[in-house]
Amino acid sequence: MLWGLKGHVSPYMSLTVHVKDELRKKIPAVTHVDGTSRLQTVMESDEPLYYRLIKAFFKLTGVPMVLNTSFNTIKSEPITETPADGVRSFLHAR
Repeated sequence: MLWGLKGHVSPYMSLTVHVKDELRKKIPAVTHVDGTSRLQTVMESDEPLYYRLIKAFFKLTGVPMVLNTSFNTIKSEPITETPADGVRSFLHAR
């Protein structure tokens, strides 16, 4: 497991961890103001294609993670799932 998470899995973003001081500058977009991060682990056996993408990104950047964020501009709406949802959400942004 990468970056000291050996033995810990969080497939549903249910785990919050302290980001080591020396890594905060490397991953500021995923580090909260209190120095923690809520993460989701990806297992090769569950998501082989996504796992390979993250592994390739790690080889290129030295960062073994990607930031995946929701795309919804209206709080009461679910996460955008289709291009049509995205266009509608963008056009109705306030």
